[in-house]
Amino acid sequence: MLIIGIILFGLLVGAVAQFIVGKSGSGIDWTLAFAAGVGGSFVGGMIISLLAGDGLALRPSGIIGSIAGAIIVTALWSWWKTRSASPVD
Repeated sequence: MLIIGIILFGLLVGAVAQFIVGKSGSGIDWTLAFAAGVGGSFVGGMIISLLAGDGLALRPSGIIGSIAGAIIVTALWSWWKTRSASPVD
C-alpha cells in the first residue's frame, strides 16, 4: 500500500507542478508528472523536512518541499526540451 501511495502522491505533485509551471496547456504529461513528482518529492521533501526538524514524517513542510522539488524538475525539463529543440546557429 505504501508504494501505491507514493506513486499516487508523486503523480499528484507532478501534475500540480506542471500546472504551476504552465506546461499543462496541452494536457498533463503523466510520465513527466510521475518522474518530477517522485524525484521532487524525494529530494525536495526530504531536504525541507530535515531542515525544518520534522524528520521523515509526513508534515506540511515535506509536502511544500515536494511541490517545490517537482516544480524545479518540471521547469528544468521544459527548459531542456526547448533548448534541445531549437536549431543551432
